[in-house]
Amino acid sequence: MIWVAATLIAATAQTARNAAQAGLTRQVGTMGATAVRFVFGFPFAAAALGLAAIWLPIPRPDLSVLGWATLGALAQIAATAFMLVTMRGQGFGVATALMKTEPVTLAVISAIVLAEPLGAARMGAIGLATLGVVLASGVSWGRAGWGSVATGVLAGALFGLSAIGFRGALLALPDGGYVLRAVTILAITLGIQSAVMMAWLALRDRRGLSGIMREWRVSLGAGFLGTFASLFWFIGFALTPAANVRTLALVEVVMAQVLSGRLFRQRAAPLQLLGMGLILAGVGWLLAVAAA
Repeated sequence: MIWVAATLIAATAQTARNAAQAGLTRQVGTMGATAVRFVFGFPFAAAALGLAAIWLPIPRPDLSVLGWATLGALAQIAATAFMLVTMRGQGFGVATALMKTEPVTLAVISAIVLAEPLGAARMGAIGLATLGVVLASGVSWGRAGWGSVATGVLAGALFGLSAIGFRGALLALPDGGYVLRAVTILAITLGIQSAVMMAWLALRDRRGLSGIMREWRVSLGAGFLGTFASLFWFIGFALTPAANVRTLALVEVVMAQVLSGRLFRQRAAPLQLLGMGLILAGVGWLLAVAAA
């Protein structure tokens, strides 16, 4: 059950990274803030791989590994773009709820692409937890346009596809333990994403590029937190199907609601409380099935 601890660590670190990135949006723009997690995260991943190489032989990636890693890297960038489109159209709450449908699409894609069917019990747990997210979001779905719903679900599906790419790359490595595999794929993936985002900023958003360099201290902190979170996501992906990891990560929604109540005195509506209960029930069901 190491994947459980890795997932919880990753979700916590990701929350901290999101907070760091949010503070950069006004200074460097949306695309600049998005690029920070890749551009400033890559040096940490490269350093971790270099340290690992001192004591252990690094697995040599073949074309299959590079293909899976590229799929995951590009799908994650595209997912982020559709997420931003959804947020502009419907706001944070609707976008978040739609993207958290990721475990469902991820389970379907896993069964098709990686031949990892999860079975009726796990699919039931995933569906229950996802329904809980929709209720816990507290958004008014009557006001959500079909266009934004489509881009939000597509963002979730692309995030799921990126997780499939990462797990495929991890499984395709010829040797190495799960931590070494995670570090190797992390460095490869962030290298690809950094190159793509730097090229985009240089060609389309020079202001954002100069902004992240000017705010390098905050950017470096966000990059470190992003790399730390991704390392533990990859450890989880190396040990269990990605749908299990992403479903367990839905507890982040509950933690965010509790934090909002403690810090901002925001009271949850009864329907939101029901949603949080369904998330916990779905996650508990998943863990029970996984441990059986």
